[in-house]
Amino acid sequence: MLKYSLRRIPSALLVLVAGSVLIFVLLRLVPGDPASMLAGPDASPEALTTLRNDLGLNGSQIGQYFAWIGGILTLDPGRSLILGGDIGTLLRDAVGNTLILSGTALVLAVVVALVASTVSVIVDRGWLNSVVTAFGTVAVAIPNFVTGAILVVLFGVVWMVLPAGGIPRRGFGDDLGITAQYLILPACCLALPIAAALTRFLTESLRSRLTEPYVTTARALGIGRARIVLTQVLPNALPATVTVLGIQIGHLLGGAVLVEAIFAWPGLGYLIERAISSRDYPVVQVLLLLSVGLFVIVQLLTDLVNAWLDPRIRLEGKP
Repeated sequence: MLKYSLRRIPSALLVLVAGSVLIFVLLRLVPGDPASMLAGPDASPEALTTLRNDLGLNGSQIGQYFAWIGGILTLDPGRSLILGGDIGTLLRDAVGNTLILSGTALVLAVVVALVASTVSVIVDRGWLNSVVTAFGTVAVAIPNFVTGAILVVLFGVVWMVLPAGGIPRRGFGDDLGITAQYLILPACCLALPIAAALTRFLTESLRSRLTEPYVTTARALGIGRARIVLTQVLPNALPATVTVLGIQIGHLLGGAVLVEAIFAWPGLGYLIERAISSRDYPVVQVLLLLSVGLFVIVQLLTDLVNAWLDPRIRLEGKP
């Protein structure tokens, strides 16, 4: 397992380097001078010169790139010129909030997918299969911003049983009951499309594996359908499902931008929306690189989990 992990690290680092170069180049292809846009039309030449120095825009492009990467590697990503404060401080607060929301949504999506898929395959009733299929179709078809608006109106305005947005004033660890109330609506909004996609894929994967010869042998030995599904079919269907889950986590991180804006959740999505709208280029640059890094880490962890579930992957050295 260690050798397989070491083989995966170089490709992950290569993606990070390529992503950083692409982000650096694309932001500098945006029309207009960032310093002039940030300073305003009435800024003096001295103010523009000072701002360009703060942004690191003086010097060669290669020198600017290595200065930026050097700051990232030394945990000094710079300062925000519009939002204010150190970028590292902004990121620490936002990352913690996003991880709590995304982690809750991910756990909820996985639990719903596992329960819905296994129950529908074990029970194997037409009406239940129709319900699961309808749930998947509706949850995938409706965008996050529509689902979020509906949840806010119903539970935060009409019935007023849950907070319509924000986070607990005293922090997430002060009162778990209060924390759960703030998490329910945004976590459900973020989890629904992920749960629907996983449910559909896992259900089809389980049904296809029920036709395998080892299942026929198990039935001939008198083993019950539920035991076959849970102990034999489900473990064999998990590696492919984990791969799909890794892809869905990327969609989850992207969906967090809209969900955090709808529910005023001060996470990475909310921060990047504020940074882009205010043209805070230093913050945008770091946030884009962080997004690439998170996606690379997720894909690396997905490959490692697949290798752990299926020894053939690490023995053959295939991704």
